[in-house]
Amino acid sequence: MSQQDDQLKQIVKDKYGSIAEQDKATNAASCCGATDVSTKVYNIMMDDYTAVEGYHADADLGLGCGLPTQFAHIQPGDTVIDLGSGAGNDCFVARHETGPTGKVIGIDFTERMIDKARQNAEKLGYNNVEFRFGDIEAMPVSDNLADVVVSNCVLNLVPNKAAVIREIFRVLQPGGHFSISDIVLEGELPEALRKDAELYAGCVAGAIQMEDYLELIHTQGFAQVQVQKKKTISLPDDILAKYLSDDEIRQFQQGNIGIFSITVYAEKPGEKKAKPKVNLAELNSCDPASGCC
Repeated sequence: MSQQDDQLKQIVKDKYGSIAEQDKATNAASCCGATDVSTKVYNIMMDDYTAVEGYHADADLGLGCGLPTQFAHIQPGDTVIDLGSGAGNDCFVARHETGPTGKVIGIDFTERMIDKARQNAEKLGYNNVEFRFGDIEAMPVSDNLADVVVSNCVLNLVPNKAAVIREIFRVLQPGGHFSISDIVLEGELPEALRKDAELYAGCVAGAIQMEDYLELIHTQGFAQVQVQKKKTISLPDDILAKYLSDDEIRQFQQGNIGIFSITVYAEKPGEKKAKPKVNLAELNSCDPASGCC
């Protein structure tokens, strides 16, 4: 890993460590929660989770750019891994889908986020949701473990995106799949936006061309690659003004440059193993006081 990659990862870690202590309103009014707050009080990237089953407000820091769990085809009993799990929002939604017989593992490399997520899980009494401290470029997870991998606005924060996609392929069992929401580009960003490390932590400067993003997925051996959703992202003038002159802002807005949130689905080739049957009546009759649940 290059020194620049190390520096970028430290910027992200520091920023998201402080974000863990902020409220959703503050984060949602900024670019993925990481840049200075915009005076335009509306959500720049995130989608609304509030009507999604399994949603818990304490776990929602307003940092996402999509609803990957909505498209992830999670089934009861599935093992799900969430990359860059933050305060646990997508993990708790995934847990609703996978039910009491499934398992959800959240991975994050920001200690304060892990602490917050664990506190949220404890408050909710969830015993089949686990949060692991680690780098998604080298996940603390065994091979062929997961049925489904989800992630929400995280790969754009990682310098080595190919390494993450390789890791997703490794941890998915044959026949497993992922659904990932992320930020991508069409056309070249102005140099000032591309080079600013602070904006990298805000999800934009770390984004790559959509065709390159999809090619990385194909190259790692995934099949059935499809864009499930595509949404245009507009940066407010007061954020752009930090980096560009008035003329440059006009050129940027009138040009052929697009910033998009996409949700991508892909499958790891192979046939899934049949899950062992679980006696749900027996599971649901378990007394928590006995320590069995």
